Amino acid sequence: MAKNKLRRFAEMKEMPHVFEPSMDDIKSGGVDFKGKWHKNVFKNNNPIVLELGCGKGEYSVGLARQTPGKNFVGVDIKGARMWVGACQAQEENLENVVFLRTKVDFIDRLFAPNEVDEIWLTFSDPQPNKPNKRLTAATFIERYRSILKKGGIVHLKTDSDILFEFTEQEIKERGYPCNYLTWDVYKDLAQFPEEFQETLNIKTHYEALFSSKGSVIKYAQFQIN
Repeated sequence: MAKNKLRRFAEMKEMPHVFEPSMDDIKSGGVDFKGKWHKNVFKNNNPIVLELGCGKGEYSVGLARQTPGKNFVGVDIKGARMWVGACQAQEENLENVVFLRTKVDFIDRLFAPNEVDEIWLTFSDPQPNKPNKRLTAATFIERYRSILKKGGIVHLKTDSDILFEFTEQEIKERGYPCNYLTWDVYKDLAQFPEEFQETLNIKTHYEALFSSKGSVIKYAQFQIN
């Protein structure tokens, strides 16, 4: 297993669409793509969408397939998992998706203000005993706010009752404009625009695993700027 991980890490270092900034560069502000994702990475001005905690990158790749007019960045610290999506993107020659290996905690150091249009949180760790570590907690929302454009959207798709109930409460208490909120996204799929239903039907490895065990999938879409 360790050898397999090392092989994957080595392969990713050779992939031009995978970025792995060092901690020294992140802390010193020496990341050369901050504020330059459009110009230097994607080489277009299409909207940028992040998937934070992307795991194997199924949503990032699926979104890139569906929406060639947008750019996607899958973000995760788990490189061995990310390798799966990075390889898939490479095999399919998808030019509108890249991967960024880092902790979500540093996301505001890697993107400039107003550089991001949307954020997806797909099957994030619900952190049962650490509510401040949940990716919809105020500390993380402030990081997102610093890089999202005005009117930028945050999507949450999860199997976790704990995380979804927490997020619903945060939306209400903090007054975030909420476009959609459902405790059973597939039961309520018809309420969404037809073109967006295909997006919601993208299934990650973890969604398939949780659904097979009887979990109901929830979805929320809200704004923070």
